[in-house]
Amino acid sequence: MGLDFTVYKGSEDGRIVKATTHRDSLKPDDVLVRVTHSGLCGTDLHYRTFDVALGHEGVGLVQEIGTDVKSMKVGDRVGWGYEHGSCGYCDECLGSHEMYCPDRQIFGSASLDQGSFSTHAVWPAKSLFHIPESMSSADAAPLMCAGSTVYNVFHLHSVSPTDRIGIVGIGGLGHLAIQFAAKMGCQVVVFSSTENKRKEAMDLGATEFYPTKDTKTLYIGPKLKHLIVTTSEQPDWSLYLPVLAPRAAIYPLSISLKDLTVPYMPLLMNGLTIQGCMSASRGAHIKMLNFAAFHNIKPINQVFPLNIEGIEEAMQKLHKGEIRYRVVLVAEGA
Repeated sequence: MGLDFTVYKGSEDGRIVKATTHRDSLKPDDVLVRVTHSGLCGTDLHYRTFDVALGHEGVGLVQEIGTDVKSMKVGDRVGWGYEHGSCGYCDECLGSHEMYCPDRQIFGSASLDQGSFSTHAVWPAKSLFHIPESMSSADAAPLMCAGSTVYNVFHLHSVSPTDRIGIVGIGGLGHLAIQFAAKMGCQVVVFSSTENKRKEAMDLGATEFYPTKDTKTLYIGPKLKHLIVTTSEQPDWSLYLPVLAPRAAIYPLSISLKDLTVPYMPLLMNGLTIQGCMSASRGAHIKMLNFAAFHNIKPINQVFPLNIEGIEEAMQKLHKGEIRYRVVLVAEGA
């Protein structure tokens, strides 16, 4: 008896493996979700060679609820993201920063037998978010991590509508960062390696665009108060530090396993900040969804089936840099 459902896991040689996850029953605060859509994040590529269930940008329909769940009902459309649990009692949790809880449960380090590449998932109700009615499930899925991470910069770090914001890279994170910054009223200064994405960046809300390939010095007019870095590789910091205003902040958002090496004296003499930032707290996540729904912020998606073949193809294309700009895996019949 109990609950059995299908998950798609990584493996030592990188193949996607179909497996079964079991739960004896729902705990009083648990919710069973039938997954209809899942985003594919760059972090999933890093875990492809590990024996863990993949995916952390899940959207689906509530199929069953525990006895204590009051916040949702069967049939509700919900999603979840990178973090799915915390202690609830430490300073970080009580300060609405549960994503930094020392006992946080996040993708890749907890609940390794379930993810959003699956038929179902079981999560505590407090880790799930209602999807706004005006937002499609396909658009909601990438917002569960990518949208949450980008929005958190604006939510936590005193970004003003009068600020000039630089965004490095127009990819899975960058194309969302442009939209959020533009809808918040900021001047949005976009940097990309070539001219290829100029029109797309301007259509998304950029006010200025600068190609950087073979560039030794950037000339952009007034300097930037914030710089959001979304490229998969760390940029040439010596190119960007001169265009930052005194006391500006840099937010590296993408994953890099290399050490961060930044010119020391410009950082010191201009009072610059390098601010780590990850996905949003539950409260900020809800604000992000509502803001995106109200302002019609949408990811640019490529759709694949939520099965072994679809996951393999999507991961291969993402690894090769052939995705513009987010992958959405769709379950059969969704």
